[in-house]
Amino acid sequence: MIFMSVLLTSCVKLLLVPSYHSTDFEVHRNWLAITHNLPTKRWYFEDTSEWTLDYPPLFAWFECFLSYVAKLFDPNMLHLDNLNYASEATVLFQRLSVILTDLVYAYGTHQCSMSLKSGWKTEVVLTLLLISNVGLLMVDHIHFQYNGFLYGILLLSVANMIQGKYLKGAFWFTILINLKHIYIYMGPTYFVYLLHNYCFDKVHKSSSFKDLLNSFSFINTAKLGAVVIGVFLVTYLPFIDQLGQVLSRLFPFKRGLCHAYWAPNIWAVYNVLDKGAFISGMKSKTNGI
Repeated sequence: MIFMSVLLTSCVKLLLVPSYHSTDFEVHRNWLAITHNLPTKRWYFEDTSEWTLDYPPLFAWFECFLSYVAKLFDPNMLHLDNLNYASEATVLFQRLSVILTDLVYAYGTHQCSMSLKSGWKTEVVLTLLLISNVGLLMVDHIHFQYNGFLYGILLLSVANMIQGKYLKGAFWFTILINLKHIYIYMGPTYFVYLLHNYCFDKVHKSSSFKDLLNSFSFINTAKLGAVVIGVFLVTYLPFIDQLGQVLSRLFPFKRGLCHAYWAPNIWAVYNVLDKGAFISGMKSKTNGI
């Protein structure tokens, strides 16, 4: 079932290769050029294009890996000053990179559906719903992003949690945060879940507070901390001398959190207040957009 679902959706994705793409297409092309041509110490300082690198280092390394494959399709896409470059070979490569990395999403979906152990009907329904997600199809394969790849890692983390492999689940979630930091909002949920299920031994609901404290496992907590801190260290140590610059790119308060465009829902309210404060001369946390 998973194979046929992936095959059919991949055929649809291939039909969308020549379709419209948003500015995010140029964003990722520029990141390919940055990570391919410049040393790591300049990745988060480069600003030839307005679409500067503002994802965590693990995603930057992901783009760097892709850039060596991109060179085989069209080396011109890797020129830093070749802004808004979109040859047929470039479009083909960018689209194929999203389609192929969607295999991570398919694997995560399979792991989640198998972990639930709710019968084959549930597994089939869940697989079909996730693999044929129309929202991801539009955002990733028309608009252009790598959300499927990232959601695949999230699903893999969730599957490990369901299976009771808490350290593996924490590992993949930490990897996810270091690929795209927006997922940090899920951190509190993971923290509470792991604290309850891994850092404390199982105790009866009627147990006293003292029993609860005695059930706390320092060893498990240390192992969990080592996994999380270890991933962060490996991710950020190569950039330790420019950590401030990296963080300013990841959390661009001076630039304006919404960058160049207005966003819907609560961010629209934020933009109005922020821009109004900027125009009126009031001190604004983000200096307008």
